[in-house]
Amino acid sequence: MPRIPIIERADMNAEQARVYDAAKQTSGIVGGPYFAYIRLPKLFEACQNLRESLAGGPLSARETQIVNLVVARHWSARYPWFAQARRSRQVGIDQAVIDAINARGTPKLDDARERTSFAVARELLADRTLSDASYAAAEKTMGLESLVALVAATGSFSMTCMTANSFGVEPPADNPTPLMQ
Repeated sequence: MPRIPIIERADMNAEQARVYDAAKQTSGIVGGPYFAYIRLPKLFEACQNLRESLAGGPLSARETQIVNLVVARHWSARYPWFAQARRSRQVGIDQAVIDAINARGTPKLDDARERTSFAVARELLADRTLSDASYAAAEKTMGLESLVALVAATGSFSMTCMTANSFGVEPPADNPTPLMQ
């Protein structure tokens, strides 16, 4: 059960309604942790803008999804895991990759950029930084701009997961790929 009451569209103040409607028209993403963010419309809008900026950046949809899966698994964030597992399947990520990350294993990824996305997100979350060797390898594989986006995506999605966990945002009961304990 969520710790935070969900504000229905009809009960939002003018600023909340404005940012909610704008998000609904652009990304359509207004649920999950955004039920908490809507209480601070400027934060809600900033989160939407950051998400859109990262989505239009140098990481592919698959690279982004791998990062998001690693982050959701790290934080044991059930709603973000649900949403990202679903989105990952939509962008063609194999169920075996999703299951390996869910089991806290290392998935078999044929693409070097995808392997690097996994490795960087995992190391950042575990060690709070990248070793010199990991940084050099990631910069060589990804390029500097993609590495910046990769680090930013890891941090940004960590905030989403912490928000979902803190406010008790849960996935639907019919979640097809629940987070393992």
